[in-house]
Amino acid sequence: MARDGDGPDWLVGWCGERLGSEPVGLLFERRSMSAVFGLRLADGREVVVKAREDDGRAVACVAAQARLAERGFPCARPLTPVVRVGALVVHAEESRPGGAVLPGATPDVAVRYAAVFARLMAELAEVTVAPPLPSPRWARWDHTDAGLWPAIGLLDERDQRAVPAFVVETAARARRRLVAADLPPVLGHADFEAQNLRWRDGAVWAVHDWDSLAWQPEAALVGAASGTFASDSPPTLAPVASSAAFLTAYQELRGRPFTVAEREVAWAASLWPAAHNARWEALHGDRPECGDALRAQAAERLRRANA
Repeated sequence: MARDGDGPDWLVGWCGERLGSEPVGLLFERRSMSAVFGLRLADGREVVVKAREDDGRAVACVAAQARLAERGFPCARPLTPVVRVGALVVHAEESRPGGAVLPGATPDVAVRYAAVFARLMAELAEVTVAPPLPSPRWARWDHTDAGLWPAIGLLDERDQRAVPAFVVETAARARRRLVAADLPPVLGHADFEAQNLRWRDGAVWAVHDWDSLAWQPEAALVGAASGTFASDSPPTLAPVASSAAFLTAYQELRGRPFTVAEREVAWAASLWPAAHNARWEALHGDRPECGDALRAQAAERLRRANA
């Protein structure tokens, strides 16, 4: 149900100027790292406007998304370039509604997600944009900040004693293996979670959240995706067997087996987003979905990572 008159003060004028038509209804509004507004315009179009604080990444992310949409990849097509509005960077894209989340974390489901990720990475390999740095914080194991974790004010200001020792140890061991790797970075999607994909008639219909592109080694991006693909809300860590199925299917579909070092990096990277989420849970007093999964799986994943 559209709600008239909602949204920030700048939104109506921005749409009139950039899209040639003002909004007459707010279809939805979501706020996380970005503010996302689904709008119905006076000319009948339905669009999505995204706004976030400028971290220097938006131009590259939107440019890459536009190239993939042009190439026929199932994602929303940007309708405007990135524009500054005060401290925010804003762009509009077409609405791509419909489809459903594909649930499950079994190996057969993992293979279906791996096929999408392999196609996505193959498409991004043909895209040239400035590296979207820094990578999202849950994929920023290569940060140069002091300490184990990248500097995140809303987490750093909390009592770190709440974070279980096994989470810290797992993150430290995984990070050591990741930063020791001598692998070239590539462009990839770093938030490849079930909640960011929609499926229709057995095929992927839309991949969302292009704000979360990263500049990391291919094996690390694939490894991270092998752990996160099953996450809806709250996030979790896929079973080890399912991550293994994801990694195997990805290599087969891309036609290139990973080296020993790449396999180790992939398994190390599968742990970092889960450790980040487990830290978040502990610092906010949330139910330890990732924490429990990490506790059960860390030893085996670290063994496979040679970490």
